[in-house]
Amino acid sequence: MGAAHSHEDLEICESDEEEYEEYEEGREKEEEEDEFIDSRDDTFATSSSGGRRLLHPKPPSSLDDVESKLRALKLKYPSTQQQAPPPSTQNSTKLFRYINGNTPKAKWVTAEKFTSYSFVKTSQGDDDEEEDDDEDANRDSEKEWWVLKVGRSKIREKVSDEMQLKAYKDQRRVDFVAKGVWALRFGTTEDFTAFVSSYNNCLFENNHGVELNEASKAKIFGKDFIGWANPEAADDSMWEDADDILLKSPQSATPVRDTQDLTEAFEEATSEGIHSLALGALDNSFLVGNSGIQVFKNMRQGIQGKGVCVNFEAGFGGVHSAPKKALLMRAETNMLLMSPMSQNRGIHQLDIETGKVISEWKFEKDGVDISMSDITNDGKGAQLDPSASTFLGLDNNRLCRWDMRDRYGMVQDLATANAPVLSWAQGHQFSRGTNFQCFATTGDGSIVVGSLDGKIRLYSSNTMRQAKTAFPGLGAPVTHVDATYDGKWIVGTTDTYLIVICTLFTDKAGKTKTGFEGRMGNKIAAPRLLKLRPLDAHLAGSNNKFRNAQFSWVTEDGKQERHVVATVGKFSVIWNFQQVKNGSHECYHDQEGLKKCYCYKIVLRNESIVDSRFMNDNFAVSGSPEAPLVIATPMKVSSFSLSSKR
Repeated sequence: MGAAHSHEDLEICESDEEEYEEYEEGREKEEEEDEFIDSRDDTFATSSSGGRRLLHPKPPSSLDDVESKLRALKLKYPSTQQQAPPPSTQNSTKLFRYINGNTPKAKWVTAEKFTSYSFVKTSQGDDDEEEDDDEDANRDSEKEWWVLKVGRSKIREKVSDEMQLKAYKDQRRVDFVAKGVWALRFGTTEDFTAFVSSYNNCLFENNHGVELNEASKAKIFGKDFIGWANPEAADDSMWEDADDILLKSPQSATPVRDTQDLTEAFEEATSEGIHSLALGALDNSFLVGNSGIQVFKNMRQGIQGKGVCVNFEAGFGGVHSAPKKALLMRAETNMLLMSPMSQNRGIHQLDIETGKVISEWKFEKDGVDISMSDITNDGKGAQLDPSASTFLGLDNNRLCRWDMRDRYGMVQDLATANAPVLSWAQGHQFSRGTNFQCFATTGDGSIVVGSLDGKIRLYSSNTMRQAKTAFPGLGAPVTHVDATYDGKWIVGTTDTYLIVICTLFTDKAGKTKTGFEGRMGNKIAAPRLLKLRPLDAHLAGSNNKFRNAQFSWVTEDGKQERHVVATVGKFSVIWNFQQVKNGSHECYHDQEGLKKCYCYKIVLRNESIVDSRFMNDNFAVSGSPEAPLVIATPMKVSSFSLSSKR
């Protein structure tokens, strides 16, 4: 289970089309709905049977000649033997299906040699054919949406990011997920372009609720972010300039190589019910579970158990409940444990050295108890400050800073204080419309906040009342955000893709700033998306979504983040960040719309991953491009080293 793999796209070739008859015979023996092998073995092997095979037109065979001569005789056949009339040439295409999952036998087979597609509104096509129960369950009763229908194969899928559609212009082909992995191949480039254009129009309308036109794009994105709607016209110079600066830096990331490999260094069993990972930058890291906190020693090869566990029951007054969030503070000698939302009990302050809870705090403003959905440190390296007494809090419409110091200069003690209350030191309670979901900080304490409507807001370290910059949403809620130490880059997590944003801009005086420091104006670079290939998205499972995308961990000025890591079900997915920033990267060739990067490595685990993060950059060994990667599941924790093959 230590191997990391990066799937290569299998191309559809002539031999796949020759297997059409064999596949059709097999289909007659099956039920109406095709069933195909989708192996979920614990070894994630890249299929080698496909290789890099080019699409070629099928040459005429002797059988074709015989068939043409027989037809010339005009023999009469029973009606049951007559072939169905060919489909209309309008929107004509070939349909392929990917079978045998991630096994060595994985391949494309022809599902329909001659078929057609159409995009229809749900109100236009609901009564055309009977729907399966699971399709009915996916229907939104409150509004219409566009669906893609393909031939007689019963593909009827809502046009959405969940389809993970990937276009190959050089092959005139699109791959997508619809209860399986499918491909459409078009006869001409014009047909391919027409499909992609129609799909993008339908996707925009489904995501935003309005037709795609210049007026709707201006309304949704605003005049300053029109480059997000028209990426071809966007100013991407900041991506390239930042990349040039990175490459010239003496502490820059390792040059882009596809030969970087991950090897497993440690794997240890843990107590049952692990659901949170708190990495330290000094001596120790911690796993938080249902029964307590396990202590691990930080090493250059990863983290290793010390056999020490702090039990919750004693410190939490006999109440057995795992905290929602664990936050290291005060040079990692203290940990704040946030109670589950259902209990709304505030936070507990744990002294790690003694293993005892020394304080319990409540969230209160103007004498009224309030709730917090998340907490985080004041800055990227704030947990290393031995005297830190403040931290940030977030709720649906609140962004604030809490102070643990008593207003009268005395430490509130849990044993003597009747109702210790945190002091609201700074912040703002917004009246409505923010729908905050997640937040993170930069090295200087600037704050990035993600919202349910997909917007990403940037706040300076000095004020939380008004965002310096507010990036528009792309149609999907942002569930997690992270920022680089220098604040130049943001990564937001949605269910189906990651969005990477460059915050750099040039002000009127010609000075380069970040969007945390001032309003970016209209010279804003378009974002880039990190996505899974359709096959990997399918193998990850329909209910598995992207979670907790983060940059590698840097806590010093002058150092650069090298990778982005995210979790999808049993997958830990890693992108080379320098590759993402490289505008000439091969992934971006012949793409339309926002640039999308599909080059990544996958680490597969036996069970769903709780969290995966890179250790602090200080633990990177000589010759390695990155500090170890730590992956936690409910039952195990593993450490991986990233190395460059020579």
